[in-house]
Amino acid sequence: MKKSDAKTVSAWKRHLQDEVDAAFLYHALAEVETEAKPKDILRRMASVEERHAAMLRELMESDKVEVTSVKPSARARFLVWFSRHFNRRHVYDLMLREEGREVKSYLNLSKNSSSELSRKITGTLAKESIQHTRTLREITSFGSEPWHKTQSGGFLRVVVYGFNDGLTANFGLVAGVIGAAVNPQIVLISGLAGTVADALSMGSSGYLAAKSEEEVYAHEIAMEKEEISLMPDLEKEELALIYESKGIDPEQAMKLAEDIIGNPQRTLEEMSREELGIGESHTTPLREGVITGIATAIGAIIPVAPFIFLSGTAAVWTAFALAMISHFGVGAARNIFTGRGVIRSGFDMFVVGLGVAGVAYFIGDLIVRLFR
Repeated sequence: MKKSDAKTVSAWKRHLQDEVDAAFLYHALAEVETEAKPKDILRRMASVEERHAAMLRELMESDKVEVTSVKPSARARFLVWFSRHFNRRHVYDLMLREEGREVKSYLNLSKNSSSELSRKITGTLAKESIQHTRTLREITSFGSEPWHKTQSGGFLRVVVYGFNDGLTANFGLVAGVIGAAVNPQIVLISGLAGTVADALSMGSSGYLAAKSEEEVYAHEIAMEKEEISLMPDLEKEELALIYESKGIDPEQAMKLAEDIIGNPQRTLEEMSREELGIGESHTTPLREGVITGIATAIGAIIPVAPFIFLSGTAAVWTAFALAMISHFGVGAARNIFTGRGVIRSGFDMFVVGLGVAGVAYFIGDLIVRLFR
């Protein structure tokens, strides 16, 4: 049998340490868990992790790799201490993500292995790691699978947050320039320059974020395709469970899943939509960037506009009033996403705007005094 390369052996050793750490952590979490059912589940999960470690040792020994005694790492011991004295929910969160990373790594090892034993063992480890993530989600009420990370923002969210960023940033800039007691024309020029800079900065950030999201989706779909290829039975069960959660009868859900799993392309489309939440894209990175930039520019121009039509104290107080009203308004609009009360959310943004203006004004005034 051909010996595995150094990179593969290194991955085996890393996973062996991870499995030893996981068994140690699950045993510790079981000790501090107060409810009987989660306690029993965690103990069984610890036993599975111990079996995983034994499987990896078997794999390495079959490849003539020296296997030394592996103890729980310092990090695992710290997490045990943390779970006992602080918030074990955070430890569950970390474990869920680590199980997700293991799924991806084991799938890659199984796909690229030249050894039948290696493919069998790493394939089994991937499947059982998936089961662990689902069990952890039941314990901790997490939602989607941790090896699939998808986030999406709607049109309204982009507009509101772009507007908010432009308004707050440029209001601070204008307040700082006013605090420096410079010519009103300087305030106008500075504000207009800030508007352009904010719009370009946020627009390019929106473009790059959307571009990155596209790449993430492509990666997640490719990973789902790999799972369907390697573990069709498991994916069939998962699809059936998704249909059951929507109120379909279990037998009918399984039949529907069996019909779909026979068509790999249809299965991929269905799993991408139902499990990952990835549907047909209704925007492009360029459109996202343009919308973000325009929304930012509109927000940024608000504290500047009065200086185009007014001068002196009238311009200053009009700019302040418009900016503060806008801060309250955008705070109230953010309630759509945060779920907080309209008045409270609006008041929070009002205070933020007031604080930004106050700090910027006094910094501008201080700079003038220091360098006068």
